[in-house]
Amino acid sequence: MNSKKKGLLSLDVDLLNGSILKSLVIFAIPLLISNIFQQLYNTVDTMIVGHCLGDASLAAIGACTSIYDLLVGFALGIGNGLTIVTARSFGSKDETLLKKSVASSIVIGIAVSLIITVLGSIILYPLLEVLKTPKEIIQEAYSYISMITLFIIVMFAYNLCAGLMRAIGNSVMPLIFLVVSSCLNIILDLLFITQWNMGVKGAAIATVFSQAFSVVLCIFYIIKKSQILLPSRKHFILDKELYKELLGQGFSMGFMSCIVSAGSVILQYGINGLGYLTIAGHTAARKLYMFFNMPFVAMALAISTFVSQNRGAKQYQRIREAMHIAYLYDIILAIGVSIVLLVFSKDLIQFISGSNEQIVLDNGSLYLIIVGPFYAILGILMQTRYALQGLGKKILPLISSVIEFVGKIIFVLVFIPQFHYMAVIFCEPVIWCVMVIQLVYSFYTNEYIKK
Repeated sequence: MNSKKKGLLSLDVDLLNGSILKSLVIFAIPLLISNIFQQLYNTVDTMIVGHCLGDASLAAIGACTSIYDLLVGFALGIGNGLTIVTARSFGSKDETLLKKSVASSIVIGIAVSLIITVLGSIILYPLLEVLKTPKEIIQEAYSYISMITLFIIVMFAYNLCAGLMRAIGNSVMPLIFLVVSSCLNIILDLLFITQWNMGVKGAAIATVFSQAFSVVLCIFYIIKKSQILLPSRKHFILDKELYKELLGQGFSMGFMSCIVSAGSVILQYGINGLGYLTIAGHTAARKLYMFFNMPFVAMALAISTFVSQNRGAKQYQRIREAMHIAYLYDIILAIGVSIVLLVFSKDLIQFISGSNEQIVLDNGSLYLIIVGPFYAILGILMQTRYALQGLGKKILPLISSVIEFVGKIIFVLVFIPQFHYMAVIFCEPVIWCVMVIQLVYSFYTNEYIKK
């Protein structure tokens, strides 16, 4: 597959040859920066809402975050699963299959996004009520989540375009487009909330509009510079075996995200019963948790593409070596993150939330300090899960998600009523430890890894 001939640029990283550490780092750095800027969408919303609208509005966004993750995570999970097949085709140098996988991914993505949009419009408000969202914030929460859910297709489109570019080794251009749209998001947040007094709904509109702009940039770039990703009409012809593979891989990751998010919805049920100040503190802490999780997510995404391409090229020893490097990366990075959180957690909570309430600051800070060391476990968990998906495994990653889902139910029913917020803090770290055992065992007993 001739890169220059097909319009690929030197921005593409060769994951099939040369130094594994160098390839992973070069590929992961733009992913890390992309993840940071993507997190800015919600973090900036949180900061501006917290500082300009107060604790109640901040809690409103926090109360619906898990529902948003449930609906959107399913669509995005499918998108990530679809691009794994594209990366595998690229690794095996099968250009026809690559273009057919892109065409099929577009069809599947549009259909799934539309279904989720319709479903979300029906169940959102009743779900907020079921989750015992406090009456003083439920209307604000609904105005935020309903606007974002209405435009899930925009978020799916960006993640599919970015995922397709990453599948052929280009992690730089999605970053550039995301930086531009993130800056636009900040400007629109300030305009809609502080100048036009649109409240939390204005934050949602700013997020949607900014991501739509990044979609336009991605599509324009692919048309001009990455034409290998452009299918023609013939590539849209139904291929039952390909659709079966794409749907299997896509829905495996989609259901995995859905199950994980459903567990978060259940956990939110337990948190909502602790009062809106606790919700506000936890919301700020979770934003910071997601921010510090970005380097681990970036490596997991890099591993996914690396494993997919090298599986297509049948380079299994290279996959094993990459996983050892990734695990060492997790441990070293978790130590650094833990130190930062131990020293600065309370200041960071105050900065994000804009609150001076002691309950908000203490609960948020305690969450970050305790969770910090467990980033090592979470990193190993994510990278092993994504590696299994890159190998084409559909059921094994789902099992880990079921473990997480059941674990959160147990914590909500048994431990949170007794130990309150302390149980919320330890819920996920304890579950991660169980999940990582299952995933690492599944990976190293896989037939490809044992070759």
